[in-house]
Amino acid sequence: MSWGYLEDASGAKGHADRICIPQDEAELLEQLREAARAHVPVTIAGGGSGLTAGRVPFGGWLISMEKFRRLDVEAGKATVGAGVTLHELHAAAKTTGQFYPPDPTETMAFMGGTIANNSSGSRSFMYGATRRWIERLRIALPSGEVLDFKRGDKIDFDVPVIPQPAAKKHSAGYPLRPGMDWIDLFVGCEGTLGVVIEADVRLLPIPKSLLNGIIFFPSDEAGLRALESWRSVPGLRMLEWVDDAALRMIERRYPDVPAAAKAALIIEQIADEGSVDAWVARLAETGAFEEKSWFGLTDADRERFRKFRHALPETSLEISQRNGFPSLGTDFSVPVDKHREMLAFYRERMERIMQGHYCIFGHAGDGHPHVNMLPTTQAEFDAGTEALPVFARQSVKLGGSVAAEHGLGKRKAKFLAIQYSAEHIDAMKAVKRRFDPEWRLGRGTLFEQQ
Repeated sequence: MSWGYLEDASGAKGHADRICIPQDEAELLEQLREAARAHVPVTIAGGGSGLTAGRVPFGGWLISMEKFRRLDVEAGKATVGAGVTLHELHAAAKTTGQFYPPDPTETMAFMGGTIANNSSGSRSFMYGATRRWIERLRIALPSGEVLDFKRGDKIDFDVPVIPQPAAKKHSAGYPLRPGMDWIDLFVGCEGTLGVVIEADVRLLPIPKSLLNGIIFFPSDEAGLRALESWRSVPGLRMLEWVDDAALRMIERRYPDVPAAAKAALIIEQIADEGSVDAWVARLAETGAFEEKSWFGLTDADRERFRKFRHALPETSLEISQRNGFPSLGTDFSVPVDKHREMLAFYRERMERIMQGHYCIFGHAGDGHPHVNMLPTTQAEFDAGTEALPVFARQSVKLGGSVAAEHGLGKRKAKFLAIQYSAEHIDAMKAVKRRFDPEWRLGRGTLFEQQ
């Protein structure tokens, strides 16, 4: 799926006085300097797969990074331009027997966008989010100045400690702490401090054997018990939840999903000789459908299961667009021991406001499932919009995050004040003004319009 320059996958549409597509770094820097001289706001555009309108401009200039296409792979790392897609990096790394561990679902996302948002995905259960895998960043500031940092280079100014939630996944605001790396500051800043030009990212050798599976359960409770039990399985890279409504949503595309299945878990494990036998025992212990679940050890199996996983958000977005409403979904995470409580909170509210028109799937292994709302009326859409801050406050109450992997962008910037105190937000704004005193870069993203 592709998006125009003035919109993204969230359904938000904006406007710009000028659309710039620099061919190289020199042209990018000149455009930034020209915008600075004219005091013009600038929005940086990646591939458009974001769900928070961070790349959608509301005035000023839009600069697309699509021409920044450098892609060099060597042992242990790759150098990637901001306009290289995740798919391209995965393919290039694979030819050398390596892989890039963060695994955001949308493989057509630009690397610059995934870095700006500190994106994560299904394999983050083992490997964590993007920030952990960046070894070097080349950044253009709003002034047109270029900075180049390596892992271990420390910031040269004082910042306070900003408390971080107890959830495994968090990408809201700047993770300030004295003596932090420059890289950790710019990764996840959502394009509000500088423009990612290129990065060095770490690669790992592809495991010799991987076991993938989609495991179906006769009840929601059986699936949840398995989820809780399997978080500690050695070598597990992926542990994803799919509820009954989500299975029904994609059953036309996957008619071989068991009709009696009420939940599923998607798993991926670094395999050894005993892996298959161990999963046979686990399925028996948890009451999963032993004969009707799917397992595979080949690249073809993995691709089939990847497409199944990708079909969930893809179909949800298609339904939202067909119904005529923008995408409404959660990106909240909680500590894993609070997952059941948060799931029950989601369901109680959703059953009241949108019964039969929502589904829940995603990174439940990390305490981070997505509620995907599929409103069919304006009343349902309004109720869903009102539910989002309620869910955000509950996630924070349980020790979680208001943005686990998508960032806040413009659509969810108001949630920053749910996560942090005014004092902490003021500290972040002071850092923003240090690099962007006129508040021109990514205006309205992360922080509500000034």
